[in-house]
Amino acid sequence: MSHANARLNLHGRLLLVERVIRHGRPVAHVAKELGISRQCAHRWIARFRAEGEAGLADRSSRPHRCPRRTPAAVEGQVLQLRQRERHGQDWIGPELGVPARTVSAILRRHRVPYLRECDPLSGEVIRSSKTTAVRYEHDHPGSLVHMDVKKVGRIHDGGGWKAHGRSMGSTGAKKRARIGFDYVHSVVDDHSRLAYSEVLADEKGPTCAAFLLRAARYFADHGIAQIERVMTDNHLSYKRSNDVATVMATLAAKHVFIRPHCPWQNGKVERYNRTLQVEWAYRRIFLSNDARTAALAPWLEFYNTGRRHSAIGGLPPISRLS
Repeated sequence: MSHANARLNLHGRLLLVERVIRHGRPVAHVAKELGISRQCAHRWIARFRAEGEAGLADRSSRPHRCPRRTPAAVEGQVLQLRQRERHGQDWIGPELGVPARTVSAILRRHRVPYLRECDPLSGEVIRSSKTTAVRYEHDHPGSLVHMDVKKVGRIHDGGGWKAHGRSMGSTGAKKRARIGFDYVHSVVDDHSRLAYSEVLADEKGPTCAAFLLRAARYFADHGIAQIERVMTDNHLSYKRSNDVATVMATLAAKHVFIRPHCPWQNGKVERYNRTLQVEWAYRRIFLSNDARTAALAPWLEFYNTGRRHSAIGGLPPISRLS
């Protein structure tokens, strides 16, 4: 992975070398084509001549030495005081005569948990932290799929307040009217990001089970013949449904549950739910609920075959299923 601010990744550097050295083109011309300075281009060419292709790899930006780093003895005092008193950097800093930001850096460097995650009495970690916020990706399609349900408010026939303004709900009768929700069931493949969604009437166990079977058939039609694991939250429709368990056995898939109150562990489908809202449900004004439902299938086709996905190099999900 390239540095965050790098103008060229490894492929771009190889392209630079190929055009300059192998094709004999001027460095200035190639640098302009690739959007980098001549100095930068000459630097990569020089590294390639000296070290070969290995010289084009990223190097660590970490300094060889840090003369102004806080002494180890002071770091030890910070850690001991934190463990004993269980206070934050704004208290520890003045006690030791160290800037609060330096204390914070020491605590983060030694991976000391935040106070908000710890029991005030014992200091033990008792709350969930976003330990899975580090991005991961399974190495082949079907290894893991993420499954979830998103509730979306139904639309009045003739359009809701987005079509007619806030006056749509001005009367008491209109305010008391309950039009309910649509339940958008979705499955996303972890590796390819291929997605499948349906608008259903509820989120009960039999509904979830039948949807999962249809999703598996959709995935099979697109080259994912076997689903090995299905990750869901701990909703009762997933966790205690015999219908869902039967479908899991039929698919020979392992049911994986996230930790309670840690929705980011199922983050790929959660992020997909947000995309659904922004690009399908609320992208334009619909005058009926049926019109919005009918618009889901074309949008899903575009999502899987035409929409660029930043997590897979700007390519659509179907590109990973060739």
